Amino acid sequence: MDPKRELRRFGERVGYTAEELAEIPENDPRVRQITRLAKAAPRYSIEAKVVKARNCNSGYRVGDRFLLDVDGNLLSQLCPKRICLYAISQVVVPVALINERLSEGLDPNQFHFMHQVRCLDVGVECAGYGEVMLEVKAVPREKLPKSDATR
Repeated sequence: MDPKRELRRFGERVGYTAEELAEIPENDPRVRQITRLAKAAPRYSIEAKVVKARNCNSGYRVGDRFLLDVDGNLLSQLCPKRICLYAISQVVVPVALINERLSEGLDPNQFHFMHQVRCLDVGVECAGYGEVMLEVKAVPREKLPKSDATR
């Protein structure tokens, strides 16, 4: 992959001006990340799968999952209809770790910290309401369904 081409494509996608593109030198770590994530994007998605759920206000059950692209965007067609901010906000660190490992050309699942995260609710016994635990990992990319795009 040509780093200049990938940077230009990324710039077009996010709306960089020519001046903004010129501010990113060729040896900038962002260029490496953009290039390597473009290479990983067709191969990987990031999955946050419910591995524990009890009294969840959003109705999450074990086995429910959220799918994200390698840039950290939720693929809404492949997620539950209800998105709980208290749960999904906790996947930020593991998604960033996976993202960083992909950008360095490393196995995306070989990080040592936060493979599982909990929603911010602490459960009834701790003066909360319920609790959910998510396991976060890179998985082979899935095709988006052609129908039911607004699920």
